[in-house]
Amino acid sequence: MKVLNVGCGSAKIHYMFDGWEETRLDIDPAVKPDIVSDILFMHETKALQQTRFDAVYSSHTLEHLYAHEIPMALYRFYQALKPGGIVFIGVPNLQAVAEHIASGNLEGFLYKSPAGDISPIDCVYGFRKFVKGGNEFYAHKTGFSPQTLTAKLKAAGFAEITIKSNGIDMWASGVKK
Repeated sequence: MKVLNVGCGSAKIHYMFDGWEETRLDIDPAVKPDIVSDILFMHETKALQQTRFDAVYSSHTLEHLYAHEIPMALYRFYQALKPGGIVFIGVPNLQAVAEHIASGNLEGFLYKSPAGDISPIDCVYGFRKFVKGGNEFYAHKTGFSPQTLTAKLKAAGFAEITIKSNGIDMWASGVKK
């Protein structure tokens, strides 16, 4: 089974893909991906023109695009999949994050990530530590609630969509018709 890890960064892929053949794609060459590409233009890479995947995995990547770019990114995910392939996407649940902000916790501790402590403001605008370090790729340009992510996946052609949230992060899956 083949999985395309879009926006791979330096993090390890989700354990559900243990044993799968992973192809890593990222816009940042510093993380040493297999393919250096912008999500919106990944279809232009020779490797992706010749391969279809059983799954596309994307963890905390879509929020780094502008809202108007999301339909095209999801279309690129759809194109990369074999019929019956699955997409598995993780993004911040801004509806849940907004509850923390509304209670007065904008810059306080929210959770610990492998990169460090995360606050609600990091979920909205991007991890400040990385953005401050000069990597504009880490800035957030859009956000999602369970309802908006579901709608965008449906509009991209995905079926059997499920959304699960642990309170701050949410994970969506869908199947290519």
